[in-house]
Amino acid sequence: MLFLAQRGSRIGLRNFASVAQNQLRDILKQQLKDIENAGTYKTERVITSAQKTSINVAGSDSPVLNFCANNYLGLSYNKDIISYSKKILEKYGGGASSVRFICGTQDIHKELENKISQFHQREDTILYASCFDANAGIFEVLLTPEDAVFSDELNHASIIDGLRLCKAKKERYLHRNMEDLENKLKASNGRIKLIVTDGVFSMDGNVAPLPEIFQLADKYNALVFLDECHATGFFGATGRGTEEFYEQMGRADIINSTLGKALGGASGGYTTGPKELIDLLRQKSRPYLFSNTLPPPVVGTAIKVMDILLQSSDLSQKIKRNTEHFRTGMAKAGFTVGGMDHPICPVMLGDAKLAGIFANEMLKKGIYVIGFSYPVVPKGKARIRVQISAAHSEKDIQRCIDAFRDVGKQLGVISK
Repeated sequence: MLFLAQRGSRIGLRNFASVAQNQLRDILKQQLKDIENAGTYKTERVITSAQKTSINVAGSDSPVLNFCANNYLGLSYNKDIISYSKKILEKYGGGASSVRFICGTQDIHKELENKISQFHQREDTILYASCFDANAGIFEVLLTPEDAVFSDELNHASIIDGLRLCKAKKERYLHRNMEDLENKLKASNGRIKLIVTDGVFSMDGNVAPLPEIFQLADKYNALVFLDECHATGFFGATGRGTEEFYEQMGRADIINSTLGKALGGASGGYTTGPKELIDLLRQKSRPYLFSNTLPPPVVGTAIKVMDILLQSSDLSQKIKRNTEHFRTGMAKAGFTVGGMDHPICPVMLGDAKLAGIFANEMLKKGIYVIGFSYPVVPKGKARIRVQISAAHSEKDIQRCIDAFRDVGKQLGVISK
């Protein structure tokens, strides 16, 4: 009874705090206030429906068009995929309750790894709970103090964090700057030299200059690691990513990517490449060894998506047409859209507060987009990151362009 008397009206809620905790609260409140004053506070909108092109958002009276999800192929709510995933759930259950090497490897995990290898035309593949985990698990295993790694300065945060775990000599080269990369390669005497780059940079929608990177790798006896999270399944003629975009299939030594974007939108990531590397990762990669295996329904989703992609490239062709439609229309309206022929289309605004206001006004017009500002992007480079899907219709694309034009005139971003 004494314990209950010390609790608040909400069962389990503490009504006391230590001096240290109160001090912590004051520190955190000030940090949050600073973020709000800078106009970079991120409010999470609540979606009350499935992830589709048309979604319901809490606070909105009617459905809105979604233009900021990573649902590039429109497969996050595909009925055939859902049906297959249900069958997998019924057969294998919700989860394996184990890591892979104990009793967490099921035949469907091997099936998915084999299909990913086939899709990327690689020798073998290892699954992770996410691509963040895949990036956290590879560099520490692969690289030693005798080695050197060369990373594009705008690589994803998961790459940066993964590289911090390894003991190799680390060099950051200027974004997509091949002269700077060559100078650093030339000065290195590492046993293994590893060039690390995103295939497509998610905030800007621009593409790594792979042909030049491969030339430098050959010249200086270096390996190339490619993060393809924003390319796998939809970029390139048949969706095989940045290599295919440049007609350089098979040139990258190691590819890391995700199942959580174009490939069904659930979760999971992987490394694909030489069999010896994959075997070593199974022995030593900590996120693999100490994380539960991917749940069967998630594996089932990815298997079905892989089947679709191995049979047809129709979806990757559709998203290419939709991307061209949007980029052309926005340029005619007077907007500056960054990136290069990619479904990530950053509409550059510059000011962080303006980006937030712009996104809110777009929602009023039935278009769901989000403003991106520091620290997600550099200060002074705030933008609305629009992401095109193969599931968008031509009418959807035009409606988005028209809404941008109306809000842009309203806020003085483009001339009336």
